[in-house]
Amino acid sequence: MSRSSTDRFFGLILGGVAIFSGGLVLLIVGFLILGSFPILESGRLANLFTDETWRPGSDRDPQFGILPMLVASFLVTLLAIGIAAPLGVASSVFHHFYLSEQLRRWNRRMLELLAGVPSVVFGFWGLTVIVPAVNRIEPPGQSLLAAALVLGLMIVPTVALTSQAALGAIPNYQLLAAAGLGLGRGQTILNIALPASRNGIMGGILLAIARAVGETMAVVMVCGNIPEMPSSLFDPVRPVTATIALEMGYASSTHQALLFAAGLLLVLATGAIVGWLPFRRNENESAVG
Repeated sequence: MSRSSTDRFFGLILGGVAIFSGGLVLLIVGFLILGSFPILESGRLANLFTDETWRPGSDRDPQFGILPMLVASFLVTLLAIGIAAPLGVASSVFHHFYLSEQLRRWNRRMLELLAGVPSVVFGFWGLTVIVPAVNRIEPPGQSLLAAALVLGLMIVPTVALTSQAALGAIPNYQLLAAAGLGLGRGQTILNIALPASRNGIMGGILLAIARAVGETMAVVMVCGNIPEMPSSLFDPVRPVTATIALEMGYASSTHQALLFAAGLLLVLATGAIVGWLPFRRNENESAVG
């Protein structure tokens, strides 16, 4: 095989893999739309946002109010990223600017190990440690706050590892120039390193948000699983993912279509989050230009 033929061969293979990856996403979205079709066809999609409660299995008065669960998903994710983002970025700054080379390797290995811990283990830990601690403050313990704390700690490694990569990609001449200008370590971090790596850090935060939106098992174990609108951090909640996991096994007909519609909403929300990063990057590049 000539070199040009080999290049074309591998180009075709890689192109096929890329098309398959993109097509798989479209297949998943199509599968969810197909499963949601009975709700879309019946015109009851608006009931997801107008009904007051979630009683899809009721024979007399079925209620399809998914809004409390959407709010719960949003609040759990927002609080979790509020915990994980500052911890992850601060961890990456300490890793890159303060640790020795040997300790950096150990720190990164520990973060990689933490990122690989199964979510059910986080849930079990949250159920035996976080929930009793919250319960001592205000019962019942299984609550919005407990879910946010467990989920926040779960996604810290995602933010930290991606932020480490972003800080490591800063050209060395920028840091040398800062040292030549007499900037201290703190000024270099605040005025040079963080602004130069903001796109990579933001990318890691968005990936962490995407993971938090779709997390199920750990949240199911500590959130309380009551599909009502929360009024405080200590109220039990039920995010959309928990509802799908708990009810899909016995749901049928309209109930099942509702769960497919809920899954479709999650996929669209995750797609909007992930799609926001290229938009922000292009916006920043245009501003710099």
